[in-house]
Amino acid sequence: MTTRYELTRDGLTELLDGEPRYRLDQLWEGLYTHLADPVDITNLPKSLRARLDAELPLALQPVTESVSDRGDTVKFLWELDGGSRVETVLMLYSDRATVCVSSQAGCAMGCGFCATGQAGFTRHLTVGEIVEQVVRAAQRARRLDRRVSNIVFMGMGEPMANLDAVWAATERFHGDLGLSARHITISTVGVIPGIRSLKDRSLPVNLAVSLHAANDTLRDDLVPINRRYPIDDLMAACADYLQVKHRRVSFEWAMIEGVNDRDSDARELAALCRRLSPHGHVNLIPLNPTPGYPTTGSSPKRVEEFRDLLDSFGANATVRRNRGTDIDAACGQLAAGQPVVLTRRR
Repeated sequence: MTTRYELTRDGLTELLDGEPRYRLDQLWEGLYTHLADPVDITNLPKSLRARLDAELPLALQPVTESVSDRGDTVKFLWELDGGSRVETVLMLYSDRATVCVSSQAGCAMGCGFCATGQAGFTRHLTVGEIVEQVVRAAQRARRLDRRVSNIVFMGMGEPMANLDAVWAATERFHGDLGLSARHITISTVGVIPGIRSLKDRSLPVNLAVSLHAANDTLRDDLVPINRRYPIDDLMAACADYLQVKHRRVSFEWAMIEGVNDRDSDARELAALCRRLSPHGHVNLIPLNPTPGYPTTGSSPKRVEEFRDLLDSFGANATVRRNRGTDIDAACGQLAAGQPVVLTRRR
């Protein structure tokens, strides 16, 4: 069965065969502008609303949700057809509302400090499953009198490994939900073919690279895909992206005590940033604890010291506030804490 946000306009045209042509615009506007369920699109006939509600079910079945930061962070755990589970996080700030989206159930990249990586890979998400995450988070934001303004593909999975679906969803976010491409960020652990493909696509989205180490020896250990796509090649791909898209490249750096928070790490990282100057930026992320990774995150004091070191070496860096640690808001943590039974819905 086709789910609600899977179909393109052409697909919905077929579903509305026999209806007046303007019904397509009414339905599309209801779904993407008003974020309404079919039964609530009141300019459609009641009988058509009922049919569409039955023929366009939702793809994401709620398992649980957790709320933290006085309501400013909401983490949703969804179950997909077949029993796989994915997470979406809505984060409300004073100046924006951001949705962190999953692109895969699990992840095959094998980064040991990541809860999703520890769980392994189950399957890719479809376009409709990705879009629905944002719509449902946006519905929650609207009930709080907020509008989603930013989308980051930093949830479960490696977006570049599912780039066709990620990009189709991105085009829908831009064209139909009305988000600026400059407020959409696609992340990667360093899958170079994906970066090069993104360079040639139409929208100037932001690129974020989960770097975590600035030399190949350490990065081979922390981010195993580095053995295939080493740092020098990765930096060249980032430079090419900058040259074409003129968008800032962000390096994500999970701060791990005694592993990548040394003075020498700051010096090496700053040297990489200078290669992209002035468009390379570092986001320092205090490591959320995960049960399967014994190393702890750097102390708040050391995170601040590391940022100051980067600044002294000529690199721009920001400490990202840890949101929702008490609700297992690191990607994969909420799913890891819930039993999963694989079934096939009939």
